[in-house]
Amino acid sequence: MNKLIPLVVIVFIGLVLGKQSIFVINEGRQAIITEFGKPVGEPITEAGLHFKKPFIQDVRFVDKRILSWDGFPNQIPTKDKKFIKVDTTARFRIMNALKFIQTVRNTEGAKQRLDTILDSATRNVISSHQLVEAVRNSNAIIEKLESAKQNVNEIEEEITGDIENVAVGREKLSQLIVEKAEGELEQFGISLIDVQLRRISYEESVEKKVYERMISERQRIASKIRSIGSGEKAKIEGRLVRDLQTIQSEGYRKAQLIKGRAEAKASAVYARAFKQDPDFFEFIRTLEAYKKSIDGNTKLIISNDNEFLKFLR
Repeated sequence: MNKLIPLVVIVFIGLVLGKQSIFVINEGRQAIITEFGKPVGEPITEAGLHFKKPFIQDVRFVDKRILSWDGFPNQIPTKDKKFIKVDTTARFRIMNALKFIQTVRNTEGAKQRLDTILDSATRNVISSHQLVEAVRNSNAIIEKLESAKQNVNEIEEEITGDIENVAVGREKLSQLIVEKAEGELEQFGISLIDVQLRRISYEESVEKKVYERMISERQRIASKIRSIGSGEKAKIEGRLVRDLQTIQSEGYRKAQLIKGRAEAKASAVYARAFKQDPDFFEFIRTLEAYKKSIDGNTKLIISNDNEFLKFLR
């Protein structure tokens, strides 16, 4: 029994030393070994099983995945003196774990630095550009209006005139913010991937007035479009009536021409029949006259020897 005690002690010490000497780095993480609180050596970035000196060395783990940062909406004046609220978000990655631990120590400290640096960069970029640069990314809407075939030429210039041209655009503003901020973040071992202007809005005090003005302008333009549309409708209806009258008159002319030709042919047939047998022709025409003029309610007051009734005697 006494011989087992030293063995148990040796195994226990081995387990303690093994636990203190071995550490595991998971995928998506990196580590810095510190000795008495000070970093030693280069960052370990490969996942797997690693070793350190027991008791005197410790391990600080740092994330190497893409991390996100969400800013607070800030009121910023644009170059054209319009106060807007800008809400930003960003993605970053820890590229130098040693610098990161020596300066900001952890992710919370990094986000505090990002709050200060990105807020300043966003304010500088937004305040040096017009509002339209932060709202739109291109002049596609103007190009579509100019290239579209419109029947409202009178107000086309007015519609496109209300839309400002974009010289920089929203994406370029985001890139400018990144360029301004990444130099300062490099000293903390942080690499800024991108910054996005997540939301832009007016202050509540002026938002209602802006919407009312926009609605009024759109209603005025819509009224002009409807007015011109009514004019175009009247023109189209006038053309339809004119075309209909032209078609009807042409149809009537052709019908009368065909009718005249038919009557001429009928007369020619009657003339030929009259020449071949005048008595038979007279008989047929007289019967047709009886049929048209005498029915059950017809009363004729004529003499018995009237020539009209010669075939009824």
